[in-house]
Amino acid sequence: MNLDRLVCYLAGGRPSGGAREYPGCRDRRRPARAVPVLLPGRLYFAFESRVWTGGMGFYDPMDPGEMPARAYLLTAGQFSDVAAQEMHRAPGPDLDLSGVLATGRARLGPGRYETLVCPGVLDGYPVLTFTAPWRSAEAELNAPSAAYLGHLSEGLAAAHGWSEARIAAYLGSRPGARTGRSAQ
Repeated sequence: MNLDRLVCYLAGGRPSGGAREYPGCRDRRRPARAVPVLLPGRLYFAFESRVWTGGMGFYDPMDPGEMPARAYLLTAGQFSDVAAQEMHRAPGPDLDLSGVLATGRARLGPGRYETLVCPGVLDGYPVLTFTAPWRSAEAELNAPSAAYLGHLSEGLAAAHGWSEARIAAYLGSRPGARTGRSAQ
């Protein structure tokens, strides 16, 4: 959601409030374009982040509702390198995107961000993201840290123009936001 946070994946660096230095992508250019989108499904918070402490944000495309997001126009190589960094791998070879493009979903491994999802197409480009292989109802929910919520809040305000009150209500209503099964 937050461009400054994405730039740490692209160009390398440590996001404010984060505990990890990212190596960056092979292609360090900023996205060619960024637009607000609404994805089918829902955001939830689960497990424990080594970067932020507290819960991590995941996308369950099968949950009811819509999830506000921000679509960035990246190259396939940039997407591959961002995904690799979230999978705690070094940027390197491009991912094989044929499975996710053909079926809308491809599991690359058992890890927390090793499932690719294509929830649609925007202006002729596939919308791709990565998330966990399990459903939100199966996850060990955990409230996120204030620093992590800050990045999400900044992204929601910049992408969707939401007020602080609307952002707080939205994020506070996501499953796991209060270390429980809220918003089921």
